Amino acid sequence: MIEILVVVGLILLLTVLAAAGLMSRGGSRVRPPLVRPTATTPAAAATTDAPVLTEVQEGPVGDQVQRQPALISDVDVPEPSAGRLTRLRSRLAQSQTTMGRGLFTLLSRDTVDEATWEEVEETLLTSDMGLAATNELVARLRTRVRVDGIKDVAELRAVLREELVTSIGRDADRTLKTLPHADRPAVVLVVGVNGTGKTTTCGKLARVLVADGRSVVLGAADTFRAAAADQLQTWGARVGAETVRGPEGGDPASIAFETVKKGIEVKADTVLIDTAGRLHTKSGLMDELGKVKRVVEKHGPVDETLLVLDATTGQNGLVQARMFTELVEVTGIVLTKMDGTAKGGIVVAVQRELGIPVKLIGLGEGPDDLAPFEPEAFADALLGDEAVL
Repeated sequence: MIEILVVVGLILLLTVLAAAGLMSRGGSRVRPPLVRPTATTPAAAATTDAPVLTEVQEGPVGDQVQRQPALISDVDVPEPSAGRLTRLRSRLAQSQTTMGRGLFTLLSRDTVDEATWEEVEETLLTSDMGLAATNELVARLRTRVRVDGIKDVAELRAVLREELVTSIGRDADRTLKTLPHADRPAVVLVVGVNGTGKTTTCGKLARVLVADGRSVVLGAADTFRAAAADQLQTWGARVGAETVRGPEGGDPASIAFETVKKGIEVKADTVLIDTAGRLHTKSGLMDELGKVKRVVEKHGPVDETLLVLDATTGQNGLVQARMFTELVEVTGIVLTKMDGTAKGGIVVAVQRELGIPVKLIGLGEGPDDLAPFEPEAFADALLGDEAVL
């Protein structure tokens, strides 16, 4: 009898265990599947750390040109460029001390004699303004101070500001031609010598354009400098701009051509093409720049050719600049590194010597430290705040 009860108990125990196992497996069958968000899922950007890339395509011209779309995660939204130079005026502190404050200190003396005017000239020449521009500015200041009999501090500051703006150029056309045409985007070519910051400027300019509502395609036509294409693509990815690139040492003209072609395909507003740094004494490299421009113009005329100059080189940079203006039609100057030891007068000198307006000015290493050039805001920055004068 006992043996029967043991057997029955074992059977009941096995039955219970089997039922529990079935319930457990049955629960796993009805559990909802884990859904991973995709690029089209609203939560995608918040739930994945991996950037999303689209397929790399090969271009039909020459060197297997690659169209590298921007990473779509962590895209920056830059502030509008309007008023950016005013916001960055503190970056001009070094130039302000050298030029603006120096002028104000000299001309606010109780007696402004011939020796004082010689010091004024020296201050302006030290600021990289150049001899001809210095002589003209001093002549106008001498006339205003003598004829108007200026004694009041506020009046003196107003006169200095007005004459500086006149020297810088109030009426020059500083607009960037970046609006698209009916059938193609605007094309901007960025050129200059080695080490002036062309690639960085190209990336920062993309941010300026995106901030102002433009869609941008970047072209990495600097195939000689290691990692130049990577650097440009990183800049573009931050603001959602696509980058067209090719293999290291490839044909820059092919890449430039494909960049414009891609801009037409995607109906971009603006195409920015970064070119390799060139020494003005290297005729082969300079000729190649001419080739890049000719190939690009198979799609249509280049709208802007921006020459990037390092402001810290002062008058020495003008010799290099003249060589570029003889080769390509430069439409605007970008002055970089104005936040360091650069002197404010270089803005006047470069425009006077080249007959080309400064359109952009770089005031630091931050991503948004490139600003449209505004003569009035620049003069105000050089002179400093009225309260501390």
